[in-house]
Amino acid sequence: MLDVDHDGLLGPADYIDGFSDAEAGGYVCGDTTATGPLAVTELTYDLSGAAFDAQNTFFPTNIASMGKLPLVVVSHGNGHNYQWYDHVGVHLASRGYVVMSHENNTVPGVESAATTTLTNTEAFLSNLATIGGGVLLDHVDRRRMTWLGHSRGGEGVVIAYDRIVDGAYVPVNFTLTDIKLVSSIAPVDFQKLPNTDPHGVNYHLWTGGSDNDVNGCASCDLCQTFHLHERATGFRQSISLHGVGHGDFHNGGGSSVATGPCLVGRPDTHKIVKGYVFPLVERYIDANVPAKDFLTRQWESFRPIGAPVSPCVVVDLMYRDGAAPGRIVLDDFQANPGLNASSLGTPIAFTVANVTEGHLDDPDTTFTHNAAQPMNSMTLNGDGTDTSAGVVFDWNNADTYYAYIDPSGGGVPVGLWKLLSFRAAQASRHPNTTAALADLTFDVTLIDVNSVTSRVNIGAYGGGIEEPYQRTSCGTGSGWAAEFETIRIPLQAFAANGSGIDLNKITVIGFEFGPSHGSAVGRIGLDQVELLLD
Repeated sequence: MLDVDHDGLLGPADYIDGFSDAEAGGYVCGDTTATGPLAVTELTYDLSGAAFDAQNTFFPTNIASMGKLPLVVVSHGNGHNYQWYDHVGVHLASRGYVVMSHENNTVPGVESAATTTLTNTEAFLSNLATIGGGVLLDHVDRRRMTWLGHSRGGEGVVIAYDRIVDGAYVPVNFTLTDIKLVSSIAPVDFQKLPNTDPHGVNYHLWTGGSDNDVNGCASCDLCQTFHLHERATGFRQSISLHGVGHGDFHNGGGSSVATGPCLVGRPDTHKIVKGYVFPLVERYIDANVPAKDFLTRQWESFRPIGAPVSPCVVVDLMYRDGAAPGRIVLDDFQANPGLNASSLGTPIAFTVANVTEGHLDDPDTTFTHNAAQPMNSMTLNGDGTDTSAGVVFDWNNADTYYAYIDPSGGGVPVGLWKLLSFRAAQASRHPNTTAALADLTFDVTLIDVNSVTSRVNIGAYGGGIEEPYQRTSCGTGSGWAAEFETIRIPLQAFAANGSGIDLNKITVIGFEFGPSHGSAVGRIGLDQVELLLD
């Protein structure tokens, strides 16, 4: 930043030097939890009098002067009501969106819910000339749509998208590419693969740690939300909220359908939802650059300005780029099974203990610690043909490592990339986890061809890897399903610490654990070790 007027403040006379032609050097973001500047009109109507086409629509009052606005379609869950999402409708409409929440046929199941998502989207688009006296005609951009579903509706929107991909449904008023984002709130997983498949659409997941309906326990495979996230092959992201129940996501009153300690409640949940849903849709509808920070940076160091702050409010984020240019997957555990080589074929060396590679799926019906079940509390992978995998290991009061080694010895020019990214989660109810219930930290380490070593502790980018939500049941002990968090470290940080490392000749990319590197004890799952250009 260049302070042209020398007043020590960012002002109209000053300049910001950007990272590229498409990205500024800095952005000023307002409070994304706050209602936007636009007055909002709400309409509730029944399109035909037939079943399951009643709709609740929100849009800017002065839409007549605004051109075409992107559309968000909301599909509620079983036992819910289409008028229970006004907190989302008003919030996004005040920011320049049209939001239509529709009556959803969830009682027969998720397949009928998928059908009503499709039929209501079609009906809305084909009736713009009559809804509200035609106020929306020529002001809805059907080429920029988001589907947002809750519970059975959350699986339903994914099934609806899959039907279009598979050719089982051919849209009349829109195309597959018009759906820019699919987002599921606490979704069930009744149909599994091949029907419940987000394919390559931009996909987002919301999970409540206190959900007492879609509860996430090892005994209920269809209640594990992360399966849908793991199947997405495009850009995908996840927000997990400790202390938030199934009913906290809607605005229908009544029970939060929550169990566990430190319950957050509906008002604070809605602040968090509003704080994230706006940058989420902005990212995929308008390619908003700073919106990505909301999806990728840890809550402890970066969050919406008006978001609630208390010991009970804990937010964990996962993020993975899709087919991003220049993305190198060092290890996603999808190839080369075994402990000595990554999926890319890079040799692995380690001194951590009890190392197991495999599907990230707790194979029994409880989260009770069992040394014979190394994937205990892992629920990313479903059954059948799901393939999400990773590695788990632990350390106990000794300095240890897990490292990828350049087989050539000549060094890899990692300085060509911008970020080193990975995701990790603490293993619930493991003795090393319960011994020190806190955010877990460790060093990420690079070594160059001249044996120069540079370390960056993950605690510098947030709070570390969050301790498991201390919910009981699902066996003995405390701690719920393992929640992965994505850590993204700028590679230049390894050179900026004065180490003198040569980022163009790196021979080791590793992780160091133990008393000299952060948490003295721990057990984690690790996955998606990647080099990224953005």
